[in-house]
Parts: sequence; C-alpha cells; structure tokens
Amino acid sequence: MACNRQFPLVATVVLLLGLLAPSLTRAQYTGVSYGTLGDNLPPPAEVIGMFKSHKVPKMRIYAPSEPILSALRGSNIDLLLDAPGPLDVLARDKAAAREWVRTNVLAYWPDVRFRYIAVGNEEILKPGVAEYIYPAMLNIYDALSAAGLQGQIKVSTSIQYNALGESFPPSKGEFSQQVLPLIRPIVSFLARTGSPLLVNVYPYFAYADNPVDIDLKYAQFTSPGPVGRDPNSGLEYQNLFDAMVDALHFALDKVGGAAVDVVVSETGWPTDAGFAATIDNAKTYNTNLVRHVGKGTPKKPGKAVETYIFAMFNEN
Repeated sequence: MACNRQFPLVATVVLLLGLLAPSLTRAQYTGVSYGTLGDNLPPPAEVIGMFKSHKVPKMRIYAPSEPILSALRGSNIDLLLDAPGPLDVLARDKAAAREWVRTNVLAYWPDVRFRYIAVGNEEILKPGVAEYIYPAMLNIYDALSAAGLQGQIKVSTSIQYNALGESFPPSKGEFSQQVLPLIRPIVSFLARTGSPLLVNVYPYFAYADNPVDIDLKYAQFTSPGPVGRDPNSGLEYQNLFDAMVDALHFALDKVGGAAVDVVVSETGWPTDAGFAATIDNAKTYNTNLVRHVGKGTPKKPGKAVETYIFAMFNEN
C-alpha cells in the first residue's frame, strides 16, 4: 500500500481479482498493486499464482520483499518496484545505491522481470525529502548502468496528482510553483533515458470532493457521450480519467517533456467508508478502466495508458 494513501476501506480482505477476472484476462496494459498491510493475507507464492492464473501481466510492490521477489522468479510478471529510501541516503551515497540495486535487483535478475524502479512514492511535495528524489534517481540509474541494465529497467519516481497546480481544463495543466524546480531536472532525465513519469491518478477523489459539478458517470467511464470540450485544445472528454491524464501530458509539454510517457502507477475506487464508496462502484470503475486504457486519451489517441490498480487486497 502507498505509505501515504489512506483509502477508507473495509477491514475484510477482498480480492480485487474476484471483481475483475473477466476483464483482466484481456488487460495487457494493466497491472495490480500488491500491498502487504492487510490481515491474514495469502502467502506470496499463492498471490503470484493468482496473478498468473488470471493472466495479470504487471505488478507493483511498494518496497523490496525477499519472499515476494523470490516468488516472482520465473513468473514472467513485469514488476514496478519502489525504492522507498531513505532517499537522502540513496542520494548522498553512491555505494548505498549500488548496494540497494545489488541486493534488491541484481540478486533476482533476470528471473524477475523488473520493469521500473520508482524512487520514492508521493514524496515530491515533502520539504526535506523532495530535493533528494532526483539525485537518488541518478545514483540508482548509475548502479543499473554499471550492470548494463539501464536500457532494460527504467528509473523514475511516483508523484501524486496534486503536484499539478492547474489541471482544468486539461490544456491548462501545469506543475505547481513548489514542484517546478524539482520536476524540471527529473523530466529532463526521463526524456534522456526514455523513462515514463509515474503518477497516482484518482478520479474518485476529484469526484468525491465535488460531486455537484462532476457526475458519477463521468468519473466511472459510463457517460454516453462527451461531457466537456477543452476550449483551448478543442479536445472533447467523455471521462475524468482521460482529462486528468491529459492534464499531466500538457504539464509535461511545458517543462520539456513532450516525449515523456505517463504511467498511472496507482488508481482505483474505495469499497467502503467514503462518499460513493461501494463494492459496486469499485467494480464499475475498475472494470471500465481496464477496458478503456488501451484506447489512449484525446491528446494521445491510440497510445495505451499503462495503469496499475490499487490494490490486490483491501488493506488496513
């Protein structure tokens, strides 16, 4: 579970795959986050078996875990692995970054298919931490390069959506003044290395914060037609997810990241204890999401949006 993602979820463990099995078997662009903070969770080998039996091709875990990484050997599941830090240590100490890569990546490669290393999750708005993201990314990248893996395992960071200062209409998307000096070198690095920006994108929170102006159908991919037209780009939007992702693309354009892809490193819908938080709504959102992401967005039609659903299990 994201260390600072406080989803109000039911205490009972609910297997996401039980809601999504028919859709996920066709979901080459979709992964699922595997958090470990719930009670009475199945052992890692059993969880990996669930991913394989439901043909889920991608997984995110929020910290290295020897039991999980060992269970992933030979599974052919692409892995997004977080490097949670301490980021100041990874940033200041190249030897520490090399040791992190040696212990958590090289010890399992190539049996485990590492796809991305996310250096920090939602740290970019934290004073005293955010400034270490970029140098830590460089040191992790250098450690991978020393092993000849810089072309196969991409290094990025996962940011929260409210790193944007403006997001509506999508063409107005731009990073906040607080984030700008931090994101510019990161985006330059991503463009140079062919890596995506990882972003946690939750239409649920936008809807729950403003249900008067945002229709539930727009938030859940069930609007029968376009709901709004961007007055600057002329692009029409039929769902909130696309509008949010395109706002990120427009923001990246403004900092030299037109060629940088967006990977949605978290999204989902809570099942309990929040406004419109029900199992039915979660199933509707997640199922429609899986069916939609391969189509791209109005700004980038036909370009699939790689997406990770939060989460495999309901967590504490």
